[in-house]
Amino acid sequence: MGIAESRYRGRYVAAAGQAQGAMIQAKATTAAPADIVKDIRGIDWLGLLETWGLKLLAAALIFLIGKWLANRFSVGLERVLGRAHVDSTLSGFLRRISYAVMLVLVIITALSAIGVPTTSMFALLGAAGLAVGLALKDSLSNIASGVMLIVLRPFRAGDHVVVADQEGTVLEVRIFQTRIRAFDQRLIILPNSTITTAPIINYSSLPTRRIEIAVGVGYDDDLKLAQEILLRLAHENPMVIDDPAPFVQVTNLGESSVELKLFANCKNPDYGDAKSALTQAIRNELIGNGLSIPYPQRDLNVYHHNADGKPLSEIMARSVADDGDIAPKPQS
Repeated sequence: MGIAESRYRGRYVAAAGQAQGAMIQAKATTAAPADIVKDIRGIDWLGLLETWGLKLLAAALIFLIGKWLANRFSVGLERVLGRAHVDSTLSGFLRRISYAVMLVLVIITALSAIGVPTTSMFALLGAAGLAVGLALKDSLSNIASGVMLIVLRPFRAGDHVVVADQEGTVLEVRIFQTRIRAFDQRLIILPNSTITTAPIINYSSLPTRRIEIAVGVGYDDDLKLAQEILLRLAHENPMVIDDPAPFVQVTNLGESSVELKLFANCKNPDYGDAKSALTQAIRNELIGNGLSIPYPQRDLNVYHHNADGKPLSEIMARSVADDGDIAPKPQS
């Protein structure tokens, strides 16, 4: 009986221990919400609101003051560029770019004042910038070319240019494109990247421009007299300048004439009128002094027989003759 009783008591103690453990766990479980409430009630809400309020206030002040400073700085930059005689298109573009960059920095600074990590923001901005750059690579190329055209100034508004095989007068140079008015009153819009990669001929960049007029005289004419007439007409024209002096050269022995060329200089705005007046005077004076202005001629020789030596008249007569139109030759 002692052994059996001891075994029974051991089982009773083990069961009692398990029951007590379950009751303790149940008490802990039922007491957890109360502890949580006690912890929440123990938070210093006033201090927390005060801390976050100060952070938000600091971020708002940083944003407002930074935005004002960015605006003032961008406007001041545009004024400085204007005093430096930088093109208004370029100065306005740089003002907007500088304002946007500074505004982004102000926003990042304001967010960092709240506690937002700036490292991830810079990484995000870098990835977004890379994506935008790849998507707008053609537009960015035009922008870079436009800045180069405005800064380097290969031509200005009003210049007579030949750009990318297009000739006309420059109307406006923009950031993305350049507008040109052709002489037949067509509006030509060229992307700036096309202009910077093509040859540019500017006829208006220098104060003077050379006139070249080619003239052909006959092989039997007096070349010295022709040269004297050309030089005299150049000196008599009031739009032709004396420095550099006009001169005439024999440039080619053509098929039907000896080619001369008159070289004279005039002021750039007078180029069209001066060349027209000289051309008309040269034609009249050469003819008036007995000199000829030959034009190409071709001689056409017609042979009245075919390859076999038969006269063409006989062949043509046979081709149009009907029966009985041509009497048969008498047989001997």
